[in-house]
Amino acid sequence: MTAQLPDRDPEETAEWIESLDALIAEQGTERAQFIMRSLLQRAGARSVGVPMVTTTDYVNTIPVDQEAPFPGNEEFERRYRAYMRWNAAVMVHRAQRADIGVGGHISTYAGAATLYEVGFNHFFRGKDHPSGGDQVFFQGHASPGMYARAFMEGRLTEEDLDGFRQEKSKAGHALSSYPHPRLMPDFWEFPTVSMGIGPMNAIYQAQSNRYLQNRGIKDTSDQQVWAFLGDGEMDEPESRGLLQLAANENLDNLNFVVNCNLQRLDGPVRGNGKIMQELEAFFRGAGWNVIKVVWGREWDSLLEADTDGALVKIMNETPDGDYQTYKAESGGFVREHFFGKNPATKDMVADLNDEQIWGLKRGGHDYRKVYAAYKAATEFKGKPTVILAKTVKGYGLGPHFEGRNATHQMKKLTMEDLKAFRDHLRIPITDEQLDADLYRPPYYHPGMDAPEIKYLMERRAELGGFVPERRRTHTPVTLPDAKSYEVAKRGSGKQQAATTMAFVRLLKDLMRDKNFGARFVPVVPDESRTFGMDAFFPTAKIYNPKGQNYLSVDRDLVLAYKESPAGQLIHPGINEAGAVAAFTAAGTSYATHGEPLVPIYVFYSMFGFQRTGDSFWAAADQMTRGFIIGATAGRTTLTGEGLQHADGHSPILASTNPAVRTYDPAYGYEIGHIIRHGLEQMYGPDADAQGTRTASDKNVMYYLTVYNEPITQPAEPENLDTNALIKGIYHLADAPEGDNNRPTAQILASGVSVPWALEAARILNEDWNVAADVWSVTSWNELRRDGLAAEEHAFLNPGQPAPTPFITEQLAGKTGPVIAVTDYMKAVPDQIRQYIPNDFASLGADGFGFSDTRQAARRYFKNDTHSIVAKTL
Repeated sequence: MTAQLPDRDPEETAEWIESLDALIAEQGTERAQFIMRSLLQRAGARSVGVPMVTTTDYVNTIPVDQEAPFPGNEEFERRYRAYMRWNAAVMVHRAQRADIGVGGHISTYAGAATLYEVGFNHFFRGKDHPSGGDQVFFQGHASPGMYARAFMEGRLTEEDLDGFRQEKSKAGHALSSYPHPRLMPDFWEFPTVSMGIGPMNAIYQAQSNRYLQNRGIKDTSDQQVWAFLGDGEMDEPESRGLLQLAANENLDNLNFVVNCNLQRLDGPVRGNGKIMQELEAFFRGAGWNVIKVVWGREWDSLLEADTDGALVKIMNETPDGDYQTYKAESGGFVREHFFGKNPATKDMVADLNDEQIWGLKRGGHDYRKVYAAYKAATEFKGKPTVILAKTVKGYGLGPHFEGRNATHQMKKLTMEDLKAFRDHLRIPITDEQLDADLYRPPYYHPGMDAPEIKYLMERRAELGGFVPERRRTHTPVTLPDAKSYEVAKRGSGKQQAATTMAFVRLLKDLMRDKNFGARFVPVVPDESRTFGMDAFFPTAKIYNPKGQNYLSVDRDLVLAYKESPAGQLIHPGINEAGAVAAFTAAGTSYATHGEPLVPIYVFYSMFGFQRTGDSFWAAADQMTRGFIIGATAGRTTLTGEGLQHADGHSPILASTNPAVRTYDPAYGYEIGHIIRHGLEQMYGPDADAQGTRTASDKNVMYYLTVYNEPITQPAEPENLDTNALIKGIYHLADAPEGDNNRPTAQILASGVSVPWALEAARILNEDWNVAADVWSVTSWNELRRDGLAAEEHAFLNPGQPAPTPFITEQLAGKTGPVIAVTDYMKAVPDQIRQYIPNDFASLGADGFGFSDTRQAARRYFKNDTHSIVAKTL
């Protein structure tokens, strides 16, 4: 900073520095911080050009004199932390024997054990804590460490540990590879191993906690959200792209812990740079509180003696690639290549032997430094906090692992590695026990009566129970009554209304339901007016924890923009990734908080599964319940938007997610029945709080595609087969009356194409003497799912009569060709082709979308009314 300006009075400069040093010596660093900030503030007010400081020196943020004292039993915690590190490594190693070979990761937890254990022993609160408990997003590759802790706690057995990554062959004693709530629904809460989704979901989990608080649903004021991340993971756009939300909403209930081991999966994160400094600048610029934990306590005396800043200068200038190399070499190497860069720093360590130099730890391995950082983070108000903790990947695993580029992919230990690791951790296992079988080294547990284990259990009891833990019970709810669905049954009368508007009208009535309405959480990323949802603004209001502190430009309008801390709508902005994260947090509140919320995420259908499919997959893993509404659906209904807005394939993408029930309704009354069925599926009497249904039945997301093309919405027909509607197809219209000897056909249509099919049937009758029945296909995907289930049953039960797929059953006895038409690509209706005994043809919109009139687009794709007629003939 000073090199760019001349020093015209070095003597005066020295006096200022001497004055600061005296202030620190007499009154401590906290007072010095206040004085420096006051001076900087005054300098700005006097127009003195002071550059913004986005990074600090490569040292710990918390000065030694401000460190909170460590309150635990260091010896007990050291002991069982060693047991856990041993058992985690052994579990992965045993899973790599020749007859298993399922993989696993050893090095991540080995390097992060201290970061987790300080949390487990002193900060992470379980669900029985008076606060309601914390939410912890564990780093996916560290999962062996969480299993090793659960083994210490008596929650898992040796047989369970030996079931690591063998979820079918060791059913009943199986552990999932990573945090997968769907696979271990009583253990894991948050899936995190798809890089970048954990940070996003943690941010919106913290927001969701405040949402529950501000809307009066649950007191979450004392709950903390912790997200454990990797420095390599922070390269993901999703990891950094939503930091501003946490800062803008002052989410001081959120703590990121970035495990800065300086390594990606293949090599250094920033070989030529410094990832901790980069992240410090990024988070600080985004409005976060930043705490760096760079050096362990062994460095304190060296830094105190560094009066001329020579050591800090070397620390600042050494790139990460060199720091990684130092941990793969020796104390002598560090003496020569690090301290030896300056004669003064080399003299600093002249009295230390090579072993002592090697023992100068990184801050992330010092539980006192980590404790001080966590305590400071939880007590900081007004901003979210990120803790950047420097560690060594593979710490303690020996020279073959520590800091090596390949350490992430290394799964097995040699006998030499095992014995050295045992000695390093002081595990009471003999050479004879290890020599007996290289691939089955024993686990170690001192017994539940051991004093250190009693201490461990006492700490967890005081903090409110085990973590991680997922609970399925929730507050009982009463679903909306039948009156709420009447608007959908009535139709639109003489007016025309798109299915998007029919859905919005239904949702408005559902949100008015006195028992359940407050539990709906509309999530709309800055397209509310496009979907006609601006009617919600003045009544339900937009959630903003700070309220609306400005004079709204449209305040005099009936549909004025209204923000409120008690607002019901989540408005993430132009931000689909954040919207899905908000959807996930709300849709899992039934388990996370025991308070059911029903998120309804409404978006441009093209920007759903295509853009955020990975997040929907994680939402399914987390067992999210809610409704996903793909508005402005179809490839030809968006007349002017063109290629990147025209959705012709989202049902196919949605079909890849086993938790998604995809529907393409044509009319408002169909939407009403689908929504009602979905709510019953998620929270009805057969899916009550005690979990009388299987998890796969309750934990579903309903995807409905709705259109922006106005049509006359018919009233619900009498004797409507609602069961068939929900299963995916019902008979909508008989062929128009005419000659009984006419050729016959069956037209299957979904969504916006149903009116084309009805018109085609009229033309076929009047102009061509063909009798065509019209069927409304509400879900091609569900029909295929049913057909596959029937085939599977027949395959597994060859001695029993084969079940008939529902679509085959519906068309039984119906003659003539089957013509299937949608506004999607032909692959959507082609899903059911194998279950149709008749001649079958599909019409759709394959290829890229484009801008034109609806009629022109449909003629181009050949799925319009006259194309249906021609194909039928």
